[in-house]
Amino acid sequence: MNNLRLEREPAHAGQSAAAVRPLRPSPVIAVLLPCYNEALTIAKVVTDFRTVLPAAQVYVYDNNSTDGTADVAGKAGAIVYSETWQGKGSVVRRMFADVDADIYVMVDGDDTYDVKSAPRLIAELTNRNLDMVNGARETRLEKAYRPGHRFGNWFLTGAVRWSFGDKFKDMLSGYRVMSRRFVKSFPALSDGFEIETELTVHALRLRMPTAEIGTPYFERPPGSVSKLNTFRDGFRIMRVITRMVRDEKPMEFFGGVAAVLMIIAIALTIPVLMTFAQTGLVPRFPTLILAVGLAVVSVISFAIGLILDTLSRVRNEQRRLAYLSCRDRATPPEQQ
Repeated sequence: MNNLRLEREPAHAGQSAAAVRPLRPSPVIAVLLPCYNEALTIAKVVTDFRTVLPAAQVYVYDNNSTDGTADVAGKAGAIVYSETWQGKGSVVRRMFADVDADIYVMVDGDDTYDVKSAPRLIAELTNRNLDMVNGARETRLEKAYRPGHRFGNWFLTGAVRWSFGDKFKDMLSGYRVMSRRFVKSFPALSDGFEIETELTVHALRLRMPTAEIGTPYFERPPGSVSKLNTFRDGFRIMRVITRMVRDEKPMEFFGGVAAVLMIIAIALTIPVLMTFAQTGLVPRFPTLILAVGLAVVSVISFAIGLILDTLSRVRNEQRRLAYLSCRDRATPPEQQ
């Protein structure tokens, strides 16, 4: 698929030829472009990547486009496939299953990301032996990065940073370079734009070596329309974050619910106990019953958190083993 770059360490004096490290090929690079109605921009994106990364294979996965995106991409020199399940998450799941490479460059096909930054992101991944490099968007153009999207990204990224770790400033960037073991161990459960959140949390939960590099971000060319809805997709992403906190950190989630319920129960109980201490009567039985019920639910929620936390640890260990079982062919054997 790629041109082979043969490497050989210099032999020291007196060292036999057999002791020299064997030749190894250069890493196979795949550029993955998920697309939905991007006929206006996809040809330029494909051509730019073939110029900047001439040894890479460029794959375009068309997601039920109605404007001829697949035909335009094919004529531009891309390998084109189609995914009938609608949504970016569905496309990413299919791409990760189909394409076999050492290094994966995934970017949207709307020509808003800087193609020329790809070699720099790849060099960061290979030189530091990382599993993912995130291309953080940098722009001063309001049309390129609308205030609503900017605030939503800040808020949602902050939620992930607070819950899973302070590693990324632009969690929702669509520009990522990933290793083979990252891609092949990623479950890809989301269907839509929540997939970026899932990619980020996957790296954070397994404590993978990652980095983030600022990259220019441009506005769409005239006639190109964004498929992202600020409120609808923001709500879906927030729902995914909540689900991931519940599934990945059940003790924190259910423990928090238990703490809130117990505080409410205690607050309701104190006036009843004060009245009982003064008069020997309990005139507000409904309040007392409600407080006892909340306390019972609080204890149950805490117990559920303990049980699910054990299961979550087992599941995380299994994911870690799956991640370690994926040999990263881009890394020299002596470093694995």
